[in-house]
Amino acid sequence: MASSSSSYSFKSSWVQRFVPFFLAVWLFFSYDCHGIIGANAATAPVKVNGNISKVVDAVNFHIYYGQTFKVIKNSIDGKSYLLIQNNTRMAARTKYCTSRIKSFVIPLSNYSIDADYFPVSFFELLGLLGSLKGITSNSVASQCVLKLYEAGEIDLIPNGEPEQVAKFAAHFITNIDQPQACNFASFVPYGEDNPLQRAEWIKFLGVFANVESRANQVYDAVTQNYQCLTKLAKNRTSFKPTVAWMEYDNDTWSFAKETYKLKYVEDAFGENVDDSINKNTYNISSPDDLDALHAILCTVDVVIDETYTWDPVMYNSSTFLQNINVEDHSCFAFLSNQSIWRYDKRVQNSTALDWYNGAISQPQLVLADLLEVLFPTGNYTTTYFRNIAKDEGVVNITSEMCDRDISSAMEPTLPACA
Repeated sequence: MASSSSSYSFKSSWVQRFVPFFLAVWLFFSYDCHGIIGANAATAPVKVNGNISKVVDAVNFHIYYGQTFKVIKNSIDGKSYLLIQNNTRMAARTKYCTSRIKSFVIPLSNYSIDADYFPVSFFELLGLLGSLKGITSNSVASQCVLKLYEAGEIDLIPNGEPEQVAKFAAHFITNIDQPQACNFASFVPYGEDNPLQRAEWIKFLGVFANVESRANQVYDAVTQNYQCLTKLAKNRTSFKPTVAWMEYDNDTWSFAKETYKLKYVEDAFGENVDDSINKNTYNISSPDDLDALHAILCTVDVVIDETYTWDPVMYNSSTFLQNINVEDHSCFAFLSNQSIWRYDKRVQNSTALDWYNGAISQPQLVLADLLEVLFPTGNYTTTYFRNIAKDEGVVNITSEMCDRDISSAMEPTLPACA
């Protein structure tokens, strides 16, 4: 969409309010990569009116509190985790490891992660990276984890070898279909249907380290931030750009159906193309399918291309146009307005996308990106989305990007949402 179009542009007052707003939030979510909350954390028995978290939005986990223990019920895999305070007699006497229940002594002295698609950014926001001691791959979209790994503070566990994984107090995974040892815990925010539900899984991790207060603080800030942006989006204009999340594979284009993606567009005051089509996949080798696909795309203002590529650096507008098999550009608004986007702007070694890391724990940054995608101002630099129609490239995540001098205990500063 052309930024010169009055129906697509932001109001100047919105820009003036958003820029300081974003800077304040960015400062809050900066963290100290050496923050260690584990063996040194407070170990007083949990009190009902003390340091607790209540699940407000997420639907796939629940937390229950006793005087000296906690229980997390994970609805995704049906497992329950009994978390026992380390200064109690129960900690020395009780051990569970069944298909239904596992026990852990908390706060965890250390932990490891199955790094494939694991959103380690949740641990960063909690200040817990100092207790991360093992990863199954060094292909992670976290500059601070990379820095700790390169410094020898995190061990590499090739192929998740059981003998090495067993030495950690807990091993967090997102793939629940793999064989699980007694110290495995499933962390699956991906199972939730909307962005804020996914972000609330920070409370799931917080209970393992007795840092519920910090988890609550982060989630409250994310929620306020997200809701403020949503309100500002609704006050912008009556025009709703139509957005298509699309993916190409083996000569076939398909439209995304994931609920959280559609929710993002709705909250950014856009319209999802999925509400107007009765077919989801289109084979471009079929003339009828290709014609039908082009007919739909003639109604689309913004395209988000999710096509997988082993090398995001080389994926550009020419790649997209070849896959879409378009010769006459006159019908397509997303071409004339140069609005073809991908969410692979931040990537490490062309394999680990920050979309599967930081974007899960901080959905307000994704929403801010989409506001610029739908209503471009040119005054805002996106975090996760790059415009391949304008030849925007990727940002390669490196360990040098990690700044350890910023305190992880910074209080959130949120302006009033007008």
